[in-house]
Amino acid sequence: MPVIHTHVSTSLTQEQREHLKAAYGKAITAVPGKSEGWLMCPFEDNMPIYFAGDDSKSAAYVEVNVFGASVPKGAWEKLTEAIMTALNSEAGIPEDRTYIRYTATTDWGWNGSNF
Repeated sequence: MPVIHTHVSTSLTQEQREHLKAAYGKAITAVPGKSEGWLMCPFEDNMPIYFAGDDSKSAAYVEVNVFGASVPKGAWEKLTEAIMTALNSEAGIPEDRTYIRYTATTDWGWNGSNF
């Protein structure tokens, strides 16, 4: 049950969202036991994002949440590379203006109950 929630300061077209979603679907397999089959990808664009006090350049904040007690650090490293590459390629957002926050938790609800 992974979620990759993307907040960007730029506009995203449907095609860009589809490309990002596909890139995320491949990238999430870096996390043991995770696949695109359970991946949720909400996108929020045109958000004012100030980075270092400046909102004149594009920026992104991405939250990655997974169900589980822990994730190997190497998996997060692979995800960071893939997410930042995709955002730069699809939306022109520089890696040095992107933050990614990772969380793994066993507190997860779905379909009317919790796991």
